[in-house]
Amino acid sequence: MKIRNARFYKSVSTIDQLPEEQLPEIVFVGRSNVGKSTLLNSLTGRKGLAKTSSTPGKTQLINYFVINDTCFFVDLPGYGYAKVDKGRKYEWGKLLGDYVSTRDNICLVILLIDSRHPEMESDHHMMDFLEYHRRPYGIVLTKYDKLKQKEKARARLAVKTYSSESKFIVNYSALSGQGKEELLEKLAKYLG
Repeated sequence: MKIRNARFYKSVSTIDQLPEEQLPEIVFVGRSNVGKSTLLNSLTGRKGLAKTSSTPGKTQLINYFVINDTCFFVDLPGYGYAKVDKGRKYEWGKLLGDYVSTRDNICLVILLIDSRHPEMESDHHMMDFLEYHRRPYGIVLTKYDKLKQKEKARARLAVKTYSSESKFIVNYSALSGQGKEELLEKLAKYLG
């Protein structure tokens, strides 16, 4: 898959605001501060397309980006340790749950896991949730360049042992670009 153009489309805070356009949707989900926005910017080659922040929980809406005028990349709010009140966390959880369980346009979910913390319980819960709703998903191990060789092997093995339903695992470094071409090839298979 070659990304020729990418643009922000819209942000939504409720299910009834979702786009009516019948384009396939590739969804990006992960814990707060896992690097979803950085990955989206790296994949598309557009630095400021998705807003990045060092503050966990910056993405608070479902953000839609049109890719090549043929599909949407969808950035979901992060789960986990974002410093927001319980009411807001509940709203995010409900929005995320309703979206993933009911949206027919979803063709693939990309679960981002921080390679430095490959065994987080919240990531296990997300896999269970995706499997329960029969959503095909692939895993991207982010921040891979921050690991030593021995840690890389351990992280990949840890994820592989508990992600039996995952369609693929890609090691990704937004800094070096490692994994970018491999991930784009995987995405193309779900859009064709």
